[in-house]
Amino acid sequence: MKTLLCASIAYDSIMVFQGRFQEHILPDQVHMLNVSFLVPSLRQEFGGVAGNIAYNLALLEGDPLPLGTIGDDRSAYLERFDSLGIDRSCVMHIDGTRTAQAFITTDLDDNQITAFHPGAMNFSHRNPVPTEAGVGLALVGPDGRDGMLAHAQALSEAGTPFLFDPGQAMPLFSGEDLLWFVERASYLAVNDYEGKLFESKSGKSLESLLASLEAVIVTRGAQGSEILTSKGSYSIPAAPAAKLVDPTGCGDAYRGGLLYGLAQGLDWETSGRLGSLLGAIKIEHSGAQRHEPTRAQIADRFHSAFGYRPW
Repeated sequence: MKTLLCASIAYDSIMVFQGRFQEHILPDQVHMLNVSFLVPSLRQEFGGVAGNIAYNLALLEGDPLPLGTIGDDRSAYLERFDSLGIDRSCVMHIDGTRTAQAFITTDLDDNQITAFHPGAMNFSHRNPVPTEAGVGLALVGPDGRDGMLAHAQALSEAGTPFLFDPGQAMPLFSGEDLLWFVERASYLAVNDYEGKLFESKSGKSLESLLASLEAVIVTRGAQGSEILTSKGSYSIPAAPAAKLVDPTGCGDAYRGGLLYGLAQGLDWETSGRLGSLLGAIKIEHSGAQRHEPTRAQIADRFHSAFGYRPW
């Protein structure tokens, strides 16, 4: 069963500031902010929500199908999908554009400041949801506004369950828009800050959304995650990480594990723990797609972390 990933495909330029943002930003002067950070290290990585989740699903030997738009600088990413055995038949080239690019600066406390150029992502609405691809599960994540609306509607009409993950795209939507997605989705995933913002914009508590959704997943970084369902909530512990190197892409790694669990019919606790483990493995590496455990190694580490095997 394929998992369709309707979201961004991007290149990431990641910079590390060898200090702390809070030491250089004066709270009483934010209305006239003018700061500069020296970043001695710079690296370019493959990224984007669809690309990152597809990568993690491939590690688990799942069947990801990224649906996204890319620009004239597409060659490197297409070659990467091919090398990983990821189906790129739903990746559309938009002539005359650049692939979306994120410019991420991280400080020593793992705080991040990100600038994002959408590029080809602005045309995601041109890329339709496939009707005959064997898709049994999907994700609608950060992408062009019109594309997110179109993909959610198409999946709803097709009866395909999907995880709504507004992420960085949340500012594009009003509270009414967000509730429109919830009415069509099967699951909602947010981090703790996004969860509070969702409640503020929609006027609805996350718990109340369970009237429409099967589950609401809230990730809390080092504090683990919580999965809310109509049958009860599950507190998912954070998996231990050997070292903390780079948080970029940890949320996508979690979602990759979660989606794999859903596709395989695993229970909520195991699916959440698998997401937690992939997030811990990812944070030990620079970039969103440089961790390379085998499926067997993931199972072994899951057993070490949680005391049982996921499969």
